[in-house]
Amino acid sequence: MSKSKKIIIDNDNPEWTDEIFAKSIDVRGKSLVEAANALRRARGKQIEPKKIPISIRLSENVISHFKAGGMGWQSRIEQALQDVIAGK
Repeated sequence: MSKSKKIIIDNDNPEWTDEIFAKSIDVRGKSLVEAANALRRARGKQIEPKKIPISIRLSENVISHFKAGGMGWQSRIEQALQDVIAGK
């Protein structure tokens, strides 16, 4: 027996459309779209030295190995390369 989800429609609080979002403003007087974009672009002060984005081609078995460990696979690749540099 499959369970179907009941859809609840709240006429007092309808789903927001792109038009509603575009017209809305936050407490600082900015549109919510502008505020969301500003948050998306903002980065805090870098504690560690800045990393340089690059594109690198690695074999599928290397990527699969690191991704098998779950989230943080790119950081684990970084650490493995740091270990090679340090001679570990």
